[in-house]
Amino acid sequence: MAHFSWAGQLWRLVRRPGFWFIFLVLALITIPHYSDAVQHPLFFYSFVANLGLGRHAFERILYLAPIVWSGFLFGWKGALVTSLAALGCMLPRAIFISNYPSDAIFETSAVFIISNALTISFETLRKEREYRTQLERTQQELKTSEERYRELFANAHDAIWLHDLDGNILTVNHAAETLTGYSTGELVTMNVRRFMSPESLNLANQIRQRLLADEPVEQPYEQRIIRKNGDEVFLQLATSLVFDQGEAIAFQHIARDVTEQIHMQENLRFYLQQATKAQEEERRRISLELHDETIQALVVLSRRLDALASSKEVSAETRQRLEELWQQSNDIMQGVRRLSQDLRPAALDRLGLLSALNWLATDISSYAGITAEVKVTGEERRLPEEVALVLFRITQEALRNVWRHSGANKADISVAFNENNITISVSDNGGGFSPPPKMGDLARDGKLGLAGMQERARLIGATLSVVSEPGVGSTITLEAPV
Repeated sequence: MAHFSWAGQLWRLVRRPGFWFIFLVLALITIPHYSDAVQHPLFFYSFVANLGLGRHAFERILYLAPIVWSGFLFGWKGALVTSLAALGCMLPRAIFISNYPSDAIFETSAVFIISNALTISFETLRKEREYRTQLERTQQELKTSEERYRELFANAHDAIWLHDLDGNILTVNHAAETLTGYSTGELVTMNVRRFMSPESLNLANQIRQRLLADEPVEQPYEQRIIRKNGDEVFLQLATSLVFDQGEAIAFQHIARDVTEQIHMQENLRFYLQQATKAQEEERRRISLELHDETIQALVVLSRRLDALASSKEVSAETRQRLEELWQQSNDIMQGVRRLSQDLRPAALDRLGLLSALNWLATDISSYAGITAEVKVTGEERRLPEEVALVLFRITQEALRNVWRHSGANKADISVAFNENNITISVSDNGGGFSPPPKMGDLARDGKLGLAGMQERARLIGATLSVVSEPGVGSTITLEAPV
């Protein structure tokens, strides 16, 4: 492979016109250099003799030309090869023919050394010129990039500002003026504490500390600022460190105004709260109607059937049919009673959340064959009706998921009363599943039951988490402030 490589390089070199030009110049210099020794060509020999140049130092000087020219065409390697060729042309005369061998050898050595020194000098100058040209081009590109960056920075749609490690603002863009209501001049002379709310400052300080400690930070995050006119603005903020020679010197913030979006979310949440409240009121009404009217009517029907079946006036066949009807009416009555309890368990309104959860555990054991137990820690206390109702519904939906999807035969309901919150966990020993990385992806992944539970949790400011693994089981945890 090396042989073919060298052969290819040699072939490319030979095909270049510059190679033959250098070869021709060397030949034209070498001929007069030996013309007196061979006395040929005769006209050249006579011309040189008439000039009186007997020491042939002039031809040696001429060898500088092809060597230097070769350096321009082929670089220092080409110059070295050419100088060696010139050396081969000059040495025979200096050693064997010249009448002044010492001078000739000195001149030959000087030509070899000077030509290579000149070539290296020219090569260095050429590289330096190229470097300067490249440097100028790079500086121009950097200048253009900086101007483009400054233009993008100034005209970016999102608000951008930089502040040092102490919170003093260093620079802002136009969008930051619009967002805060302050002018650029006002902003760059103030500290971020002036327009950030106390809660936002707390969170911002935590984010900055984590960034400085090279800890992971979930971004973007929500913040609030107070505009110059006193209005409150909600931001979606992303923060990053600015470094100088490897040292963190400032923070860059990219902020997007999401005030309208937050207001829309709040309005939607309010609408959902009202819709849920109306739904629960309707459930309560239907549950009461089922209990007070339908179940009572079924009780009366059951008793009349029982009385007819007990009468001596009916035949044995009729009695048997009446007993079957009585049994069917009892089954219907039990189903309606359970439906009434599902719609709105009386225990929740009369006795509170724990009694309703115990009823859920008993109910799932009776109709699904799943052993369920409620474990309580902390000091029990009465919860607001809205909170208790949401906690009950989420637990009810979690147990239904255990029954319908998990294949479990056991479920545990843990209730922990803490000073400022209540935590409810529903665990099972079923098949489990792979939850999405983010809770917001539940609906997109088809986990509509879990998505509904999450939406209910948000209505009371609670957080819902799901831990599950195929073959291991699942745990759904709900934490609500009280």
